[in-house]
Amino acid sequence: MQPKFNRLLSGSSTPSPPTSPRRSSPRVHRRTAKLGGAVRPPPPRSLVQRVAGAVLSLLLRRQAVFLFAPLIYVGMMIFCVGTISLESMPRIISRPAPGSVYRSPQLYRRLKADMDADNSTDALATIWKHSYKGGSWRPCINMSTNELPESNGYIYIEANGGLNQQRTSICNAVAVAGFLNATLVIPNFHYHSIWRDPSKFRDIYNEEYFIHSLKNDVRIVDKVPEFIMERFGHNMSNVFNFKIKAWSSVEFYTNFVLPKLIEEKLVRISPFANRLSFDVPYPVQRLRCLANFEALQFSNPISTLADKLISRMREKSANGKYVAVHLRFEEDMVAFSCCIFDGGEEEREEMNAARERGWRGKFTKRGRVIRPGAIRLNGKCPLTPLEVGLMLRGMGFSNNTAIYLASGRIYRAEKTMGPLLEMFPFLQTKESLASAEELLPFKNFSSRMAAIDYSVCLHSEVFVTTQGGNFPQFLIGHRRYLYAGHSKTIKPDKRKLALLFDNKNIGWKALKRQLLSMRMHSDSKGIEIKRPNDSIYSYPCPDCMCRYNKTEALRPPPQSR
Repeated sequence: MQPKFNRLLSGSSTPSPPTSPRRSSPRVHRRTAKLGGAVRPPPPRSLVQRVAGAVLSLLLRRQAVFLFAPLIYVGMMIFCVGTISLESMPRIISRPAPGSVYRSPQLYRRLKADMDADNSTDALATIWKHSYKGGSWRPCINMSTNELPESNGYIYIEANGGLNQQRTSICNAVAVAGFLNATLVIPNFHYHSIWRDPSKFRDIYNEEYFIHSLKNDVRIVDKVPEFIMERFGHNMSNVFNFKIKAWSSVEFYTNFVLPKLIEEKLVRISPFANRLSFDVPYPVQRLRCLANFEALQFSNPISTLADKLISRMREKSANGKYVAVHLRFEEDMVAFSCCIFDGGEEEREEMNAARERGWRGKFTKRGRVIRPGAIRLNGKCPLTPLEVGLMLRGMGFSNNTAIYLASGRIYRAEKTMGPLLEMFPFLQTKESLASAEELLPFKNFSSRMAAIDYSVCLHSEVFVTTQGGNFPQFLIGHRRYLYAGHSKTIKPDKRKLALLFDNKNIGWKALKRQLLSMRMHSDSKGIEIKRPNDSIYSYPCPDCMCRYNKTEALRPPPQSR
């Protein structure tokens, strides 16, 4: 330690290590070249190299290379892409999911020859092998002979919607009025911009029969008495109006509507469609059932013409039996479904205009995404006339089957109805069965025309529904009621149909095998067990299937004093 300490004091030091070439000054390199001559001078750099070197040197000194690295990477990628032809890049082809595209016309053209050659089976002769096996079928209706207690007041309702939505309102109104021991005023039909039908109750239904058939269960009057209206200045808008939520329980009416009814003697409920739950005690269901299947009969003009059309359909069929098809392919239904068919750009513009007319702004709200392919895959698209024909032929109905088509004005009928008429030349509509003079009183009234269709479908051998809604649901239940619980109804699996009609490789025999299986599934529909929340209008609650306790009694609401 002492020698080292002496050297430090004397000023001597050990030689320092050589300077790193990376840190050395350019002057050192130039001096080395002059002295030794062995090191070559660097070649002259271009302007681009000098600029790049300066930039890199700046980045290295500032240690900001990591901030600019993404920009450099993106710039290099853009430069490389610009020098490569996109035609040489592999393309990713996106194929639509099976069943998401309307290809039924192509399927029909491909299978038409095999279909025409296969006309050996007649579904009307073999359909419905299964009879009802639940014992003696009796509807849940027993006529009452009891006298009614004093009324608690008057209930006035406004029935909104089309024919069968109004029918729901009427039946619910009867049930609520009977439960609350109130007097029901003949329902008022609300005019709607879609149906555009100003018909009143008596224009569609037999008002006298309706009042008479319910006289032992519910008091019904055609208008509110004058002494009651005087209290409200003869103005119905002054009457307290209940805004009731959909599917409300009977307890709601007991707790909220009844006290106001007793106090005011007149209450109004508007709108009233679907304002009563299906899960209600048996006495309330019985009133619904009684109103729908017994009390509501169409007016004499409608019934008279409907009976004529039923007779003419039976005359035109080979064995007196005909198939009724409810086809929902009107413009408003096609527009509301948001499905895409084969009309191209013209169809798209027409549907956009129809949606804006009927449902202003509903389909153009910000954030709303419409996926036509997904809608078709989920079985929500209305069947076209061509698809109905393919389905029925595949289910075994021959081309000489008499078909009654219940429908409004078919969208692009001159084009879409052609294939269906080729498959079933004996197809009829109310317009083809009735003369222009016979239809004239009903022509501009959509609900009255729908009532004619309802009656003809009700008495058909087979009823085919192609789209959901109140019309087929009421018919399914009404036919169960008439035919002792066994409903001859075909309700196709539209999800499966979407896949079948989009199959490019399927042959006629394979398609027919699948559709016959679908028909057999419908064959067992009439013996299903009713669940508590099922619609009473689709399942008429027969004794042997009903899960409600018939001995259950409702505590009557308090009467007026």
